[in-house]
Parts: sequence; C-alpha cells; structure tokens
Amino acid sequence: MDFTDSDVPDGQTFHLRKPAVLRVIVQDHIIDKLELPYGVPETVDELQSIVQQKYRLEAGKFTLHYMDVDFGREFFTLASTKDLKDKDTIKVVHIIDLSSIQFVVTDLDRSDTVAASSSTLAASTASSESDDTIILSSPEHGNLRSKSWPSKFPIPRFRNDTELVLATGNETFNKDGSPLSSTAILPDILERLAESIFEYVAYPTSAQFAAVAEALIQKHPCLKEPGSYNGCYGWQQRLKFKMGNYRSKLSGLGCPELEVNSLQKKRANEKTPAKNMKKARKGEANYLPPHPLGETKENLEQQRLDLLSEVKKKNNSHIICEKMERTFSTRRQEIVTLAPSVSDLKERWPALFLPEQIKEEYKRITTANLESTFIANLDHCIPRLMPLVMSRGGAAKYKIQNIMELLKINTVETRREVAIRCLVVYLGENEDSLFEYVDPESQTGDLDSRVMKILITKGTTASDPASTTVIIEGTEVLQGLDVPRACALLMGLIYALNLSYPQELKYTFEVFQKMFLRLDSQKCSPKVTSLRQKLQGNPFEPHS
Repeated sequence: MDFTDSDVPDGQTFHLRKPAVLRVIVQDHIIDKLELPYGVPETVDELQSIVQQKYRLEAGKFTLHYMDVDFGREFFTLASTKDLKDKDTIKVVHIIDLSSIQFVVTDLDRSDTVAASSSTLAASTASSESDDTIILSSPEHGNLRSKSWPSKFPIPRFRNDTELVLATGNETFNKDGSPLSSTAILPDILERLAESIFEYVAYPTSAQFAAVAEALIQKHPCLKEPGSYNGCYGWQQRLKFKMGNYRSKLSGLGCPELEVNSLQKKRANEKTPAKNMKKARKGEANYLPPHPLGETKENLEQQRLDLLSEVKKKNNSHIICEKMERTFSTRRQEIVTLAPSVSDLKERWPALFLPEQIKEEYKRITTANLESTFIANLDHCIPRLMPLVMSRGGAAKYKIQNIMELLKINTVETRREVAIRCLVVYLGENEDSLFEYVDPESQTGDLDSRVMKILITKGTTASDPASTTVIIEGTEVLQGLDVPRACALLMGLIYALNLSYPQELKYTFEVFQKMFLRLDSQKCSPKVTSLRQKLQGNPFEPHS
C-alpha cells in the first residue's frame, strides 16, 4: 500500500523533496515497502506518524530503528531522519510492557506443578493476539527452567484458529497427500515453538532443531515439505532464524543468559557476535539463571558472606543448602562471566566443594540427579562392557589384563573401578592422564602440575578399599572417596565450575556425560556412537 496525499497527518506539511522509498520491517514475518512521495520527513515524529497510520500501530507502543551499513548492517535507534536516505531499511521495534509479562512459578521437586505451569503457559499464549508477548518461566529461587531436553519433543497447542486450519489440513493430507499451502498460520507456529524450545534451552543445537521439526510434521503431517529430503528441513531453518529473533527480544528484557553475549558485555577484542559465546554446551538446563525475585546483587553478596561462617559450624547442612540454593544465580554469574580459578572459588565458595552440595549444584544446573544416575547407568553397562573391552588386542589387551588383576578383590566398588579404567583404555586414551596411583606412605608431590587428576591410594592391606583425592588446577577439591564415586563427583564439579573436558580424555568424559549421565545424548562422536551401539547387544553371561 502506498502513502498518498490523503494519508498525510493533519497539521503536518511537507516541503518539496525528492520522493523516497524505505524498506520497513514491521515484524519478523512482515517486510514491506514504504513509498514517500514527499521524500523522507524532516523529523522522526513525522515518520513515526506515517508508519503508525499505514500499519495501524498503536501510538507510543513502538520506536524506529535504522540499519547502519557502516557498522555491519546493525540496527540503531533512529534519532534523526538525516540518517536516512532513499532505499534505506528501518525496523519497527515494539515496546513491550513489562507489567504484561506473565511469570509462572514452578517447583523443581513437584512434577504436578511443572505440568500446571506448562499448561498455564500454553493457555496464556493461546489467548494472546500479540507476537510480542513473551512469557517466561521463573521459579522462586531464580532457576529459569525446571526440566531438561526431552527424548521426544512435545509440540505445544497453537492458537484456536491455527489448530482448526491444521486439523483441516491433516484430514486433507490423509485423504490425498496434499500438503497445507496456507502461510497465514506460520507466525503463530514459529512463535509457540520458540517459546517451547526456550523452556528447555536458549541456544538449541542442530540436532535439537531437527528433533523439533520432526516432531512437528509427525503431529501435523500436512506441514510436511514435498521438496525436502526429510520433509522438514525448511522448518529447521525457519526455527533457527526464529530463535535468533526470540533471543533478541528476551535479551532486551535483561535475561542474563542472553545478555551476557551482547556486544556491550564483551571485551574489546571479542566484539563479534560469535566470539567467545557463553552458552550451555554439555546439556545444562540452567546455565546462567536470573536472580531470585526481590533479590539484589548486594543482598546475595551478604548471603555469600554468611555462608562463609555457616560452613564452619557442625550439623548445619540444612542452612547451608538453603543459602546455596538462594545464591545460585550470583554464583553462576561469577563463574560463567569471570571464570575465576578453582583456588579462588574454593576460598569464596567453600560449601560448593562439599560432596552433598556438588550433587545439589549439579541438580540445579541440569535438573537431574548426579551420583545415582551415574552409578546406575555404569552398572547397567558393565555386563556388556567387560567382554567388549576384553576383545581388544595389542598393547590395549596387555593394559586391560593388568587392570583385571584388581578383580582378585571382588567387590562392587572394585568391579566399577575396573570397568571405568578398562573403558578409558578401550577408547584409545591413556588412563594415566586421569588416574595416578600414590603410595600411602609417600608424598603426593607438586600438585600444581596436575590439571585434573584422581589420585588413588591403596589400603594398607589387600582387603582395604582404595581411597582417592581429586585434584583440579593443582587444588585438592575432594578426598576419601572410592574411584566410581570420585568420577561421578568430578563430573559434578566440571558442571558446577563450568570447566572444559581435558582434550586427552575427551572420549572418556563424553561417555561419562552422554551414556552415564544421559545429558545431551542426541548426537555423539563416531567413536562413542559405535560404543553405544555395541553395548546394545545381549549382556555377557560368564561361564559357571
């Protein structure tokens, strides 16, 4: 639709200027051409009035941004129309009323509350007519999410009119195989899917986008794309662009998980969007949560100082757990954004290195249990894993035979230790990179040279169990554990301290994460995928 003389706002006059055309991004899915026969107006208010009348926008509910080619085609706030020329691009940025945002309180320990919050989220979105209404889930203690990525993605319910179109389209598709041709429902579908994805992750992987797209065409086969190799590749690409736009909206509302990656928050040498991205990479659900409602940075710092005294008291686990839960958000922001050393963290957050708090912190980050999950899946794999590793030849066979000598002391802990150590060798990695045997009567030596190690000290007699000490960045963080438990809690510390896996043990830790902890297991490396497929066979039954 062109802007004509009859559309000129009352009381406004235009000097004779050269006509101009502007490209206008009204919404993510609506891009229009605005013709200005009297040229670009002299003031921003005049241009806003023209845009408001043409696109039927509500006054005071939007601002205009313009694309600056000198800064990599980034959008900036339009302060003067002198910044505009013919065929430039402007963008309508809708102002979101923060009071209209609905926060749904969930409880990590109650699945019924989680289900209720999800249904409330779907209902409130279905009744909303604005694509700019953003609904967040913000539990009481500041955790943004209360569930990890599902094995099968649940497609949400769309608006009533969208559901009616899809129902009719599915009937037609089942009769003659004709796909749905209407594009009017596309914005609603993408908006609801973006909201649902964000309930699990802020930065989905390609495998997760594919899972959502596949689940969508399974539930609504009329949306299948005839020209796509898998019927949903186009949906994957649409979802990627939509999630980018959705993150931009949330970042403007101060969501810390997204705000941390804004250009304003980055260092001078990292002023590019993809440089040093801080995001969940190991299946974290709550990577960088917001502060609890009503809490400030100063209040949480006082809680941290109180923790320093509480951790020195005896029989005080309940108060420690409560304060650790309360300070979770400020601790994560410190760890993720500042990346302090392990020794500094141990000094500032000593409670974080208690075994029980390691498990609690892991649960806050991933919403899953640590030790019980790790041990249960390890035990499940052992009957199939042991005959597999024993089939190795060459130097690996010799190393595995030496490790198997430990089974002379046949205890549950020993069998688990043997399985883990044999697994490292089977994966072609050096077990000495993770485990180091120490004489109980000798000194452990220089700890600074040990980046990530589990020191194993054998008992004084053959029947005494082995004891371990966990070292990270030259700092002793745990001691007095058996080997399987030390491995589980080491994984908990890697998540709690936001550490990367050692390169020389990347396959071992990938198995720990994706097979024993079942986190982000949709896509594995070829070596781990091969191991997982081999372990799906029949369990080994030893001869009697």
